[in-house]
Amino acid sequence: MSVAPALTRVDGTPVRVLVVDDEPNIAELLQMALRYEGFDVRIAGTGRKAVAAAREFAPDAMILDWMLPDYDGLEVLAKVRAFSPDVPVIFLTARDSVEDRVAGLTAGGDDYVTKPFSLEEVVARLRGLLRRAGGRQQVETPTLVVGDLELDEDGREVSRGGTPIELTATEFELLRYLMRNERRVVSKAQILDRVWDYDFGGNDNIVELYISYLRKKIDAGREPMIHTKRGAGYVLKAPAS
Repeated sequence: MSVAPALTRVDGTPVRVLVVDDEPNIAELLQMALRYEGFDVRIAGTGRKAVAAAREFAPDAMILDWMLPDYDGLEVLAKVRAFSPDVPVIFLTARDSVEDRVAGLTAGGDDYVTKPFSLEEVVARLRGLLRRAGGRQQVETPTLVVGDLELDEDGREVSRGGTPIELTATEFELLRYLMRNERRVVSKAQILDRVWDYDFGGNDNIVELYISYLRKKIDAGREPMIHTKRGAGYVLKAPAS
């Protein structure tokens, strides 16, 4: 599968997609394909878990299976639209009658893909849907900004309050991951997976070590931005004004 330019949110972070399907193989396959295309993806296998994930994750789009073990797709859509009325939704289902298509679209679904499907088709439909909904293409030199902290991804430069900060390659990747997940608590396991690309033998002390390195460079003598959530992980956020 060829990779098109990544779609990003207004703040430069990856577009968030919630995949809801009670067949683990399908959900995991979609998750893998969408992550490969640059999306931030969560999966859920039931309607209840989908609604809870939509509240916590705040997705920019949903790929929603019609048939789930508790709620059906229409019920999930109604519950999610109650607190997130504008999130675009692609229904994913084996039901391909005209009546089913009309029911899904009338209920507020934005598109409809029948099983079996090709990953390329789902990705293409998702990209088209997001563009219509206002997602924007990644710019040439994206810069992440949180408060007075700035990170130039292409130039690999970091500054806080206009003062340049020198980081090692690993510190840079760790900071980028934290900034892309501004105000979201990320666990040590998530950091190991995204920054080191493997579990480092299960030794999460390496995360604590690099967080301490980063704090000395980012937070030293300033209002702290990197916070520890005991038992949960770490979160980066701008100081309260």
